[in-house]
Amino acid sequence: MFRIFRKDRSRPGTVQGVQLRPAEQPGAEPLDDRLERSRSQFVTRLKGALAGHPGLDEDVLEALETALLSADVGVQATQRIMDSLRAAIEQRLITEPEMLLPAVQAELFELIEPCEQFLDVDPEHHPFVILMVGVNGAGKTTTIGKLARRLREDGLSVMLAAGDTFRAAAVEQLQAWGERNDVPVVAQGAGADAAAVLYDALQSARARGIDVLIADTAGRLHTQSNLMEELKKIKRVLAKVDASAPHEVMLVVDAGNGQNALSQARQFHAAIGVTGITLTKLDGTARGGVLFAIAGELAIPIRFIGVGESALDLRPFDAGSFIHAILPLD
Repeated sequence: MFRIFRKDRSRPGTVQGVQLRPAEQPGAEPLDDRLERSRSQFVTRLKGALAGHPGLDEDVLEALETALLSADVGVQATQRIMDSLRAAIEQRLITEPEMLLPAVQAELFELIEPCEQFLDVDPEHHPFVILMVGVNGAGKTTTIGKLARRLREDGLSVMLAAGDTFRAAAVEQLQAWGERNDVPVVAQGAGADAAAVLYDALQSARARGIDVLIADTAGRLHTQSNLMEELKKIKRVLAKVDASAPHEVMLVVDAGNGQNALSQARQFHAAIGVTGITLTKLDGTARGGVLFAIAGELAIPIRFIGVGESALDLRPFDAGSFIHAILPLD
């Protein structure tokens, strides 16, 4: 158990201590260790901003604002945090510089807590269709394999659909994950129409009574309008089999891309309506602050974070655990 601070919604303008239990899986390395690089940047920048400022003046606030921006927290999220801090100072809730860091932690938690929404496979939709999207190199196919394993361990039957028909290696990679997790994979030859592949996969999954169909798609830049149109076509074709499909449009983004990850999320969401986000490679970057930028601007549910190579390292996003790992107060 650990202690963080958050606003007391029943008493505006106050904070209270709350207890949250980290969602660690048995055998998984502690999240604190996995996010060491991002934590180092956060702590160094924020504490550095407060150092040398004995008073609670505009200079220390400007230094803190610069530190948040340089830690990839993003303009909108940073502005929201700074506005709240200035209001708290004006109300005499914050009276000395030492109170700023706990207040920042509380604000960051408030920012991301609404995005802590675990993936819920609704049994009313059979099969439940997850459409995976993202740019090249984000770790989409690997995320699919890890997600398939997690769902299998939860007792659900899973099928994979190889909708990335541009790269033969992508189909082979997905088939390897299928063999590893003992789940069927629907695939066609390279260059096949992706929408047709996923249409066939959904019909097959329905006929076989599969619980969850995870559909891969080709990686594409968010600026490639023709390929974004293909995703819209895929959604239309899936809806011909099941008017409610896909039931989850999951965007996979590489956290190491920093503010470009925010741009990707913004464009994909505008094009096809993203319902969940997985941030990968958080263990290998110091730019984990982009999670706050995405939460602050788009408020899209963050389903999972990727913090390593093993299947256990695809972890459901837990706001309290994340804050404790990236900005501990002790």
